[in-house]
Amino acid sequence: MDKTGCGIHAIYHLFIIWLSVCPLCSQGSWMWLGITSVGVPEKLGCAHLPLSHKQKELCARKPHLLPSVKEGARLGITECQTQFKHERWNCSTRRDPNVFGYELTSGTKETAFIYSVMAAGLVHAVTRSCSAGNMTECSCDTSLLGSGSPTEGWHWGGCSDDIAFGTLFSRRFIENAVKNTSARGEDALLTMNQHNSEAGRQAVAKTMLTDCRCHGVSGSCAVKTCWRTMAAFERVGAYLKERYETSVQVVERSKRKVRRKDKDQRHMPIAKEELIFLNKSPNYCLEDRRLGVTGTRGRRCNRTSVGPDGCNLLCCGRGYNTHVVRHVERCECKFVWCCYVRCRRCETMNDMHTCK
Repeated sequence: MDKTGCGIHAIYHLFIIWLSVCPLCSQGSWMWLGITSVGVPEKLGCAHLPLSHKQKELCARKPHLLPSVKEGARLGITECQTQFKHERWNCSTRRDPNVFGYELTSGTKETAFIYSVMAAGLVHAVTRSCSAGNMTECSCDTSLLGSGSPTEGWHWGGCSDDIAFGTLFSRRFIENAVKNTSARGEDALLTMNQHNSEAGRQAVAKTMLTDCRCHGVSGSCAVKTCWRTMAAFERVGAYLKERYETSVQVVERSKRKVRRKDKDQRHMPIAKEELIFLNKSPNYCLEDRRLGVTGTRGRRCNRTSVGPDGCNLLCCGRGYNTHVVRHVERCECKFVWCCYVRCRRCETMNDMHTCK
């Protein structure tokens, strides 16, 4: 098991003390995701949380950030599953310590998305907590205050989200945990993971919005006060999914350095916002227990869709089964004086298609 990736715990199951089973994982950068399943992390104390040694040191200095760390992990896992819910790989989790299984250390496009969305989730959660006034060392971004365009009738004000603090904390919390910990042969994967984590942080900045409020007589909007705010995390996830679709395959060039695999494009530098991967993905069609690939057998598909959720693509040409599902619900509800609601019992029969 690769130390750069193992240690992610499922968001929905109880925390398992497992370091004795996976000794190399003690320095993994993603152990912190186990914080999603330990209840109230503040009550446990940093020493008892699924964190690396360096993360525990940072936790001891900034224990007030623990709720944001937990929320960042929850955001990342949930958004990953939302963005891929209709695809062959649906960001499924497993009920063992290495929750993402093969995808966590495979060096594929899926690995790239996992690392980017998790880093972005941490930035988003910490920044949101800063703007809400939950911390003493950060608040709103005041760098824009006092500027604007008087001739156009607007100025910067309000509470702009301070993503600089959230980005810095995400970088220190995740990257510091893996400095000087990669073994021989792991440098390319470590470089890839760190690049994609940074791409996730950049995604939060790239998707920021400008909100404004009008001031003036009778709502005339003679003057506007504007501020910068983070987009909803769903928008960040969609942005990263677009980067996933156009991700770049790379090869190792030298220690801690990679370059584009396509020789015709090697003159082009790799942009910070691009996601990169080392290895091509499997097709995820058939179950492979050795790799932790669940396959698509039994997955629900859309018979009329030509997209990734369509039965043809999702079922990998194996065909699909059709089941008739009976659905009963309350309908045509009316309020009856006085005082109750009367409803009819409606029944519908729908076709459900699942992959063979």
